[in-house]
Amino acid sequence: MNLAGQLDGVGYQYAKARAAALTSISAQIPAGRITGIVGPDGAGKTTLIRLMSGLLKPSTGNILTDGLEPLSQGAELRRVLGYMPQKFGLYEDLTVLENLALYADLRGVPLELRRSEFERLLSFTDLAAFTSRLAGNLSGGMKQKLGLACVLLGTPRILLLDEPSVGVDPISRRELWQMVTVLAENGLSVVWSTSYLDEAERCGHILLMNAGQLLYAGSPAELTETLRGRSFQIAAISGDRRAVLQRALRDRSILDGVMQGSRVRLVLRSGSPPPSVEVLIAGASAQLEPVEPRLEDAFMDILGGGPGGDSEVAKQMSPAPVDAAIASAIIEAEGLTKNFGTFTAADRISFKVPQGEIFGLLGPNGAGKSTTFKMLCGLLVPSAGRARVMGIDLKVHAPLARQRLGYMAQKFSLYGNLTVQQNLEFFAGAYGLRGSNGARKIREMHEAFGLGPFRSVPPNDLALGYKQRLALACALMHNPDVLFLDEPTSGVDPITRREFWAHINGVVQKGVTVMVTTHFMDEAEYCDRIGLVYRGQLIAVGPPDELKKVVASSTLPDPTMEDAFIALIERHQLLDGTAAA
Repeated sequence: MNLAGQLDGVGYQYAKARAAALTSISAQIPAGRITGIVGPDGAGKTTLIRLMSGLLKPSTGNILTDGLEPLSQGAELRRVLGYMPQKFGLYEDLTVLENLALYADLRGVPLELRRSEFERLLSFTDLAAFTSRLAGNLSGGMKQKLGLACVLLGTPRILLLDEPSVGVDPISRRELWQMVTVLAENGLSVVWSTSYLDEAERCGHILLMNAGQLLYAGSPAELTETLRGRSFQIAAISGDRRAVLQRALRDRSILDGVMQGSRVRLVLRSGSPPPSVEVLIAGASAQLEPVEPRLEDAFMDILGGGPGGDSEVAKQMSPAPVDAAIASAIIEAEGLTKNFGTFTAADRISFKVPQGEIFGLLGPNGAGKSTTFKMLCGLLVPSAGRARVMGIDLKVHAPLARQRLGYMAQKFSLYGNLTVQQNLEFFAGAYGLRGSNGARKIREMHEAFGLGPFRSVPPNDLALGYKQRLALACALMHNPDVLFLDEPTSGVDPITRREFWAHINGVVQKGVTVMVTTHFMDEAEYCDRIGLVYRGQLIAVGPPDELKKVVASSTLPDPTMEDAFIALIERHQLLDGTAAA
């Protein structure tokens, strides 16, 4: 077998790190295919790609990339290697064409070939209409396309792509995959690292990793097949689907469970018979049906299962008060508009979120969902229209509203120079929790989120999952009536994601109202309703199952949430007479 990479006992230890980033990784990476390096944040994906590119020297073991030793044969390797780092590595103050010219200089592309090369790559990445646009003004998906075009200069034989789809919307993710698939079909070897298990299913070969360990190497289909007969769904639930999921996850026969629109998807432990559906639904009507296994089912099986469905945070909370006058519109956007100069980021957006609902705000990068989200949190002042939370007009009384809402930012926004304990103390004080009340709430947060062992640790030294736990603890410290979560689980492992949604489901059952943004389409399935924002406008609102039903067809009878997301935007483009930029 021709190999794009050979790993023999590869290990790596960062200076001052408590644990090794990689431990004795041995695997083969086939040539001419897409190989996924798959795992959550902290799995060792970026470290492994940097070792393969020659940016790091292994602490133990040996590596060959395209048959070359990355350090001793680095100059030769660079002539055949395209490397795209996780963080945008281009020059934001240069245009698309200027970035291509710079990379052509770096890769030694002859002047006489550049025009044809640029035309080919601009056509391939659909960037021909944007050659004079500054890279810093491109959307997230367009930046990734430009990065791909630059690493393809000089016709490399192998591409190392470090999480190229992180933070990218489903449309751009699909476009990137279509382009990379074409490259692999033409014989290019591609190594694509990702934390998205649905992406891993598209790879021909995967290295499945967690905490620096290699858990599996081989075909994703072969690993998924080992779960056949153990994946089920509870459909036609007449009662509370969140309560059904909680009860299911308390059953010893259940390994894992997630929401899937109005249904609950379950994975059985090995050798366990399906539990009685009557027990799971507690008297309500429903039916248990077998479904096709997914790679995520197999990954959860390897990890030993999920964290359960009960929330210690929710157990400690008092039920949110019910005010009949505002219960139908705890969060309200009325003609919400935001202009930045001549650009309209949000255009007359209107919707209402009743008490105890999870409302998901979705949209492509640059669509206006973050702008809308920030106006509803009181972080941006609308140019026109009104934003209300708990009946409070945020333009008039934003500080009053903030005392009744919890906010978790997309990027970790706590104080890195304070310890975990000091961050909790600061937020307790900011929300008026002092003395014995403050000490009690801090103690409860330590217990609920497992933060006790890290009291004296600065947040910057925590693993991402614990950073996110701390951020959620600070947002929930004061028992808010409304919770705003901006991509709360981006980059974290599947178990932590399930833990977060157990907390979210739990607080919603206590009457808390939640608004969430996410690029994980399977997470959107947890929402009661979804608002889809595109080019500043709200183009669709409804429960996940209804939005999927709208786009179902004879060729796609059972669409996923990602299918619905893309199809609804494409339909809007046709009606509006526009194309995606």
